[in-house]
Amino acid sequence: MQFSGTPRTLGLIAASLTFAAASFAASNFPDPQPTGTAPASKQVVAVLAGGCFWGMEGVYEHTRGVLDTQVGYAGGSKNTATYHQVSEGNTGHAESIKITYDPSQISYGQILKIFFSVAHDPTTLNRQHYDVGTQYRSAIFYSDEEQKATAEAYIKQLNAAKVFKNPIVTAVVPLQAFYPAEAYHQHYLDNNPTQPYIVSQDLPKIEDLKKTYPEWYRKEINGGKK
Repeated sequence: MQFSGTPRTLGLIAASLTFAAASFAASNFPDPQPTGTAPASKQVVAVLAGGCFWGMEGVYEHTRGVLDTQVGYAGGSKNTATYHQVSEGNTGHAESIKITYDPSQISYGQILKIFFSVAHDPTTLNRQHYDVGTQYRSAIFYSDEEQKATAEAYIKQLNAAKVFKNPIVTAVVPLQAFYPAEAYHQHYLDNNPTQPYIVSQDLPKIEDLKKTYPEWYRKEINGGKK
């Protein structure tokens, strides 16, 4: 994800680079198999990385059961958790999204189903379209053993079903810390809906969510809040 002078701002993304999973019907993605009991808490946090965090946030803002979203950095240390440093690709961070959701409305497994089928391409190593580098890697940062088991089981399930032509490269790693990104990155898609990269790469993901999972799509953002 870059600003002026880079492909992200040119809006000239080739149609052939559209997320490969977008052509799949929802039926191609099996539901995750339950791996344990539902959380007792009314709020649970998931931290995911899948390329540009603008588009990732846009998808989950419009997902039923999601209470709040925040973009930031995970996988590195606090003293390098700035956009400028992370963009260099050598801090260990990945652009990530912190999703707070109500487990009585949507499960962690369903959060992951959307992650794999709509939010990004989990088969490209350290890149999403024109965004290249370890900061754009696909990763699930789990906060407990239940999340770890669910993520690993679902990846195994998707690979066995051969949903994608290529193997899933998503890393499943423990969450050490999540560092919120700068204020101007929060809800960037909503605040910059005509930005060329947003139009070409991120708005189509929200449309895919609406078409593929109408039962999970909602028009309002995070319950009407930003």
